[in-house]
Amino acid sequence: MPANHSTIVANTLTEALPYIQRYRGKTLVVKYGGNAMTDDKLKLSFARDVVLLKAVGINPVVVHGGGPQISKLLERIGKESTFIDGMRVTDSDTMDVVEMVLGGLVNKDIVNMINLQGGQAVGLSGKDGGLIKASKLTVKKNDPVLQRNEIIDYGHVGAVESIDPSIVQLLEAKSFIPVIAPVGVDEAGQTYNINADIVAGELAVTLQAEKLLLLTNTPGVNDKDGVLLPELDAKAIAKLIKNGTIEGGMLPKVECALSAVNGGVNSAIILDGRVDHCLLLETFTDSGIGTQISAA
Repeated sequence: MPANHSTIVANTLTEALPYIQRYRGKTLVVKYGGNAMTDDKLKLSFARDVVLLKAVGINPVVVHGGGPQISKLLERIGKESTFIDGMRVTDSDTMDVVEMVLGGLVNKDIVNMINLQGGQAVGLSGKDGGLIKASKLTVKKNDPVLQRNEIIDYGHVGAVESIDPSIVQLLEAKSFIPVIAPVGVDEAGQTYNINADIVAGELAVTLQAEKLLLLTNTPGVNDKDGVLLPELDAKAIAKLIKNGTIEGGMLPKVECALSAVNGGVNSAIILDGRVDHCLLLETFTDSGIGTQISAA
């Protein structure tokens, strides 16, 4: 091995040491989705990162999405996917597919992937152990023509009412890695599909996690010229939303991250899941990657 390569490796490990010491025993909630979830190389990179975090005494908790996989299966069975403002309308038949894909196919694939790398992952849905209590999502949209608020019905799409972290904490204490599908249930037993970013954010607050890491298909939050903004606080976020810099799919991620830090999570980062070993780069290096969201 060339001497300069050995020096780089040694410097990298030395740089990681204070972060390992700082985060040992702490919880990191990771929202896993996008390209990192579909590219085979990135899937392997993610699994290794999660196992390494656990091996050095950090407690990763994974919340995953599965939109593309749901759409693919719906297409295979001849059922059309309907979206309103980017959100999937989920009728009873679609909900059956959502639960099967998220709680079954995708969840077990992630669990298997982590376990093959030497981890001890356990798959859960929000229905397990009363983890996620949900309610039907109600969205009001202003109709300027009719000059009234229109209530949009997304079907079996839910909002988080409360989270009971007992089962997650039990698994953490026993050295397991929880992998959670974003499905919840209401008091009457009705199942709901919930946005994975929202579940990750709410879970991070409930667990008082050290970090919330939201993997995306962009470097983070960019300015109008496409330049990465490494840090944003509430005031800067409000300005960027007002001028249209933060819009579309990035808007709920930023709001979720801001809500998490306002709820007591030490830091929330929106980072590029397309980068190999993005979790390690963000957690164990001085520069980090992505955009860090802070309350003040």
